[in-house]
Parts: sequence; C-alpha cells; structure tokens
Amino acid sequence: MKLLAFAASNSKTSINKQLVIYAATLLEGAVVEVLDLNDYELPLFSVDKEQELGHPELAKDFMSKVAASDAVMISFAEHNGSYSAAYKNLFDWCSRISQKVFQDKPMVMLSTSPGARGGASVLAAATGSAPFFAGHVRASISIPSFYENFDVERGTLRNQSLKAKLAEAVNSLKELVPV
Repeated sequence: MKLLAFAASNSKTSINKQLVIYAATLLEGAVVEVLDLNDYELPLFSVDKEQELGHPELAKDFMSKVAASDAVMISFAEHNGSYSAAYKNLFDWCSRISQKVFQDKPMVMLSTSPGARGGASVLAAATGSAPFFAGHVRASISIPSFYENFDVERGTLRNQSLKAKLAEAVNSLKELVPV
C-alpha cells in the first residue's frame, strides 16, 4: 500500500509533521511518501488569479500524488481555530481542478498543538468537510499538549494511552496493506 502523508503546515519545525511521520511508521508494510507543503507554495488563490494562471502545475502535481496513493494521512496545524493559510490555499487551488480533492481515498486525520485541545477545532472542521471532497475518513485523533506527550528526540509518543489510540486509528487502514 502507498500511503501519502503530510502536515497541513508550512512550518519547517512543524510538530504536525513530526506527528504524521511518526504515525505513518505505525502502519507496517506501507510504502510511505511524506510531502512538505513548502514544495507546493502557490500564489494566493482568487478567481482573478485562476483566470490569469489557469491551474498551476504544483496544484496538478499535488493532485497526482493523491491519485497515486492508496490512502492519505494528514496532520492539521491549527491557526486561530482553523486551517493554516498554506494548506487552505493549496486546497483551494486543488478544489478548482476537481472537487474530489481526496479522490475517494481512505484517510486518517490527525492534529496536535502545544495546547490542551490539540488542534481539535481544525480537526473537527477537516473531518466534517472531507466527505464533500471525496475523502473517506476512517479515523481521526487529536494529540493534546504535544511537548508533554511526544518525545521529540526519539520521535515517538511517550503517553501510552495516546500511543494506543493513535495505533488504533492508523490501523484502520490495515486492510489496505497487502499480506
């Protein structure tokens, strides 16, 4: 199985990227491709820009990555209760190519933050909207208080209860992994 994983953040030190990389390693037998949103930086979407530029190659490339995968895993950064501007902009460009941005892929959606809610607001928005964009959310989990629950040096969750819940969420994709 090909798993496409990325953080919905353009921070070079993204805690959501750390989380999604760790989570992807929990799916044994998967071939994982981790994307960096910095590789998909596009002009701020507007109808005027779309008329001027058409569909940018980077948005088409991103859609091709989704198409080539068997499943998608995203960890959402929460900016003021919503998506990061980098993710929302890429998503807006992609949705103009096809409303089926997630292309009927099974998905695991994650979020984390330094705070006690762990990006729960953006995760709720993402899981709620995914079906409208042909995303099939198998599981979602928010990891609160990232720096208390995640060992950055070892790249692993130290909280055993959260570790078990994350493994369960990731394993919702297990039937897609060839035996």
